[in-house]
Amino acid sequence: MGKRRGVVCKAGFTLIELMIVMTIILILIGMAAMRYDRSVQKANEAVLQHNLQTLRTSIDNYTLDKQAAPQSLEDLVQAGYLRSIPTDPMTRAKDWVLQYDSVVLSPEQTSSGVVDVHSSSPRVSPFNQTPYNEW
Repeated sequence: MGKRRGVVCKAGFTLIELMIVMTIILILIGMAAMRYDRSVQKANEAVLQHNLQTLRTSIDNYTLDKQAAPQSLEDLVQAGYLRSIPTDPMTRAKDWVLQYDSVVLSPEQTSSGVVDVHSSSPRVSPFNQTPYNEW
């Protein structure tokens, strides 16, 4: 067996190999970040739907029990129908838009007041293309 002359064996990676691996890693991180943003948005929408359902159920129960609609969301808290007013996940504030009307739920109802509640966010859902303030 003869010795090879001029053959140099280097251990390690070339610059191009490192650049390709770094590019692949950055693409994967970008894809994961987009999926994370979508899952956070879906979670916020689920919380918004739950909060709206809870508020609407509380308004209806208050109106049927007291025979008068609440004049504010604070009335629901004071009467024990809610522990506290929930935060709107889209605006991160307790700035719900109240809808007042003269609709009565029963013949015994003596006064009108809050009949519905909506988010105050003008943003549009990327999943069903409707504004949050119309939910």
